[in-house]
Amino acid sequence: MKLSDLKKQLSNINELTFMLPNGSSVAKHFHVTEVGQVTKHFIDCGGTVRNEKVVSFQLWEAEDVDHRLEPGKLLGIINLSEKVLGVEDAEIEVEYQGSTISKYGLAFTDQHFMLTTKHTACLASDSCGNPTEKKKIALADLTVEKQACCIPGGKCC
Repeated sequence: MKLSDLKKQLSNINELTFMLPNGSSVAKHFHVTEVGQVTKHFIDCGGTVRNEKVVSFQLWEAEDVDHRLEPGKLLGIINLSEKVLGVEDAEIEVEYQGSTISKYGLAFTDQHFMLTTKHTACLASDSCGNPTEKKKIALADLTVEKQACCIPGGKCC
């Protein structure tokens, strides 16, 4: 979800609810402790220089169980970050404290913001030597020599 999408959703809801990928919800007394833009300038394993920008939100649960962040208040914080920091309309990454700080994507469904799982991947699979997909071979296409290997006593294992 991009920042502009989040702002649109905030304008149409009355209550902020964030759901974790496992279906549980972030406590209603959470704080948004940071809104900012993070730029990552790096070289991938294939030697390509890359730049990525995300809008970073940090959610935190305090002992202040009476605290409730309203959608309008969060929208004001976002607008201020755009004005003061020059935060751009980029994909959102949410940091949330579990057993360690975890990073999530963000989606919106059924009046809830959903923290979505993120995964690492090789960005240069075409040049670093890691195959992108295992080659699938039909058993019927195996030669007699290869078939003999795949029987008990065939010494392939």
